[in-house]
Amino acid sequence: MTQQSILVWDLPTRVFHWLLAACFVGAFATGDSERWRDIHIMLGYTMLILIAFRVIWGVIGSRYARFASFAFGPGRVAAYLGSLLSTKPEHHVGHNPAGSWAIYLLLGLALTAGITGYAVQNELGGEWLEGFHEGAANAMLAVVLAHIAGVIVSSLRHSENLVAGMITGRKIGDIAAGIRKPHRIVAVVLMAVVSGFWAFGKPYVMPTDAAVAAVSSPADADHENDRPSR
Repeated sequence: MTQQSILVWDLPTRVFHWLLAACFVGAFATGDSERWRDIHIMLGYTMLILIAFRVIWGVIGSRYARFASFAFGPGRVAAYLGSLLSTKPEHHVGHNPAGSWAIYLLLGLALTAGITGYAVQNELGGEWLEGFHEGAANAMLAVVLAHIAGVIVSSLRHSENLVAGMITGRKIGDIAAGIRKPHRIVAVVLMAVVSGFWAFGKPYVMPTDAAVAAVSSPADADHENDRPSR
């Protein structure tokens, strides 16, 4: 069959991918900063929203977005990695076996980091939970770096730009292998939900100690001024 540019990744999948990447980078960078604590929390909650969407889209989404399309066992992963060392590396239009495992790990770790972060913020656990939260974030960073390395290797071995594919949604393949609809409306709804959360969800973020102090200080000062002098 004739090889040509085909649509593989629908728009909601691409929007999810880049939003999750941006949220993780931002959350990881602000994790140790009290000044940016509220931003860190908002990014963490946004990741939970994105994960919830991806789980749903993994069931009802387009062909290559569905989990069923990249449910590979350990044997398939080992075979794929071995093929990268051969003269004819195994090629997949959608997610390759190794990449699929990275996706599952990233989803699981992001969910773990988000839930434990919520628990830590609401003081539902002790220091062990905070350590577990940090451990999940560090593990996610390791998987992200491994995923990036895998993308680079696969791009070189298959002579295709996988990063560009996740931006445009298009790859080279048989015309019959492509998807028909980009699902723009779903992507717009996802972006609207995330934007709405950032616009109206801030009151639901617990205030930091610095913020509480800043709010209470004027009242305390007025109260002090009302006290009679001795």
